[in-house]
Amino acid sequence: MSFILWVAVLGAVLLTLALTSSYLRWMPVTTSAVCLLLGIGIGPSGLDLLKLSLDDASLWMEHLTEVAVLFSLFVSGLKLRLPLKHRTWRIAFGMAGPVMLLTILGISLALHYLFTLSWGVSLLVGAILAPTDPVLAGLVQVNNAQDYDPLRFGLSGEAGLNDGTAFPFVIFALLFMQHSGFDGDWLGGWVLKNLLWAVPAGLLIGYWMGRGIGRATLWLRITNSDSTLSPNDYLTLALIALAYVVAEAVGGYGFLSVFAAGLGLRQAEFRSTGNSKTPSEHLALPVVGHLEIEPDRALQGDVSELKDTQIAAGVMMGDMLSFGSLVERSMEVFLVTVLGIVLISHWDWRALPMAALLFCVIRPISVLAMPWGRLIDRQQRSLMGWFGIRGIGSIYYLFYALNHGLIGTSSAVAVNLTLSVIALSIVVHGLSTQPMLVWYERRARVNTQS
Repeated sequence: MSFILWVAVLGAVLLTLALTSSYLRWMPVTTSAVCLLLGIGIGPSGLDLLKLSLDDASLWMEHLTEVAVLFSLFVSGLKLRLPLKHRTWRIAFGMAGPVMLLTILGISLALHYLFTLSWGVSLLVGAILAPTDPVLAGLVQVNNAQDYDPLRFGLSGEAGLNDGTAFPFVIFALLFMQHSGFDGDWLGGWVLKNLLWAVPAGLLIGYWMGRGIGRATLWLRITNSDSTLSPNDYLTLALIALAYVVAEAVGGYGFLSVFAAGLGLRQAEFRSTGNSKTPSEHLALPVVGHLEIEPDRALQGDVSELKDTQIAAGVMMGDMLSFGSLVERSMEVFLVTVLGIVLISHWDWRALPMAALLFCVIRPISVLAMPWGRLIDRQQRSLMGWFGIRGIGSIYYLFYALNHGLIGTSSAVAVNLTLSVIALSIVVHGLSTQPMLVWYERRARVNTQS
């Protein structure tokens, strides 16, 4: 009966969003904020339709959030079409590296000295909350393959990279707690295994797998005159699964591997078509049901200027982005609704000052502390400091910690603080993102015209 009720609630939430989408698009609120409120409404604090024990659900919640993040990371990689040597990539690397480390440090210091939490719990919560979320940050990410805006590109690259680069610090905090500090010789092993090996291994395996499979796929489709008929959703699932499994099998980070696989596939498309436009930029889009009809009728719009390689690459990218985004949005709706259901029973009032510090002080200062030079201007730095949306990635790390040694009082503190701060991020960023982006885009148009 509970399974039927869960399915019914999910269907009702999706129907509500579908019927109200025409109203929500004109309101300064995101889908995630609406789902959070719906979850609270049907949870124990509202209609009491559904209840969920996190202790009982920790294992399947870990795997479910992991799948959601994997799809989102792959889509994030597919969106980034700039060559890796382009200077705009420095923004993403800076945000996912030094800025994230400064954020972990800032959160840890605040939790330890202001809220008197132990160093172990402070470090763990800092590592969990430091990465931004690729699932909930869709509004601030690049709009299409030709979107090279430094703000959007930097935030997209950050969301794709730091969900993997945060992993070693979550493991560091767990080891720190298990060994009661730096007792023993675990630190050297952590550096060797979790930093020097796992990070580059995940990136390299995923990138070359995505790039190699992408080139082979395009070659086979052109050779066999099959530019529009192949099922690209199969390719999406296969590449996500294989990139993740191969990286994890050799001790690399699967998250980084899947993001890099999407990036490698996009780079293969870029090299196959050059810097020329794909069908989406020519307004030649795949028609509905293009897998069942002849290739010469599978695209709508002007295809006269397109080569076979461009058509094959464009259709492949369009299908994979569409399928990945569909799964990503569906998982987002379900997981944020679940967060709303359990939120009140795990609410921690300390999250209010902690969230204020994180959103308004720690992340903005971490961004401003970087020597960006002319990569981004002052307004873009301010917006990057604000658009640090926390979400599904942090929930995954929380459940990973619960299933890998986090117990007792430390467990309750980490759960309550993490879920409360994520909920606040969904509400605060959900209400502010659209108005701020409208202002930013209006400013960009004025600068372009002047």
